[in-house]
Amino acid sequence: MSSRIFKGFTVASLALALAACSSVPLDESASSGTTGSTGGMTDPRTGVIMDPFNPQSPLAQQRSVYFDFDSYVVADQYRNTVEMHSNYLRSHPQQTVRVEGNADARGGAEYNLALGQRRSDAVARMMMLMGVDGGQVEAISFGKERPKAFGNTEADYAENRRADINYQR
Repeated sequence: MSSRIFKGFTVASLALALAACSSVPLDESASSGTTGSTGGMTDPRTGVIMDPFNPQSPLAQQRSVYFDFDSYVVADQYRNTVEMHSNYLRSHPQQTVRVEGNADARGGAEYNLALGQRRSDAVARMMMLMGVDGGQVEAISFGKERPKAFGNTEADYAENRRADINYQR
């Protein structure tokens, strides 16, 4: 009789263990996302639509990478932004972006064009290191010709030292 109870307990334990198993395939990465009805991705962790043409999407809201004065090194704080865009581009191989480098008003036009190009190249290179096809990314520079802020304070200058990720339709 104790043998039947032990077998029954074993079968019940096995059934509970199997019932607790996930129905999600184990090889599906949380960062890969799923395709939403808008053509964007839905982040499975948050349910947020990842669509660069939807103003509510983080892809539309977080498009700028800012740089220190006279620098073209992508700071660690912008790695997640570049990674988010890279994930989207990898899952949408037909989509292209233009990374537009910018500089503040200080310095000559030629110097700022070159600095803006180095900034856009740095972001594009980081995207390619994250697996984005080089044919999806174009890096250009506007130098100091397209400021976001028009003042002469350090905060204004900091706002203009950036590379913008712009999706092409």
